[in-house]
Amino acid sequence: MLAEEITLGMRARYPRTGTTGIILRIEQVRGEVFAELDSTSLLYRIDTLIPASGPEKSTKAFIDDAKKVIEKERAFASGSELQDAWKNIDQSCEGGG
Repeated sequence: MLAEEITLGMRARYPRTGTTGIILRIEQVRGEVFAELDSTSLLYRIDTLIPASGPEKSTKAFIDDAKKVIEKERAFASGSELQDAWKNIDQSCEGGG
């Protein structure tokens, strides 16, 4: 992106890692212009950022996904599948060393 294209509050993405966030501040350091993303609190050179499109998955969606995984794990642990798995091991450590 060019310096003229960025504004505070704009959504941007760092394509090398896929990091997406909202630009919190713009700063010039040693002749280079950087933007801070809210998701990491790190500075990224603006020429490496691209505009982000589409809605970012909300924190609530991540929490809901995590709750589903926890419930699934609890159901597995309380069921007979885990007990059967424990019966089929010989208690040896196959560390390979």
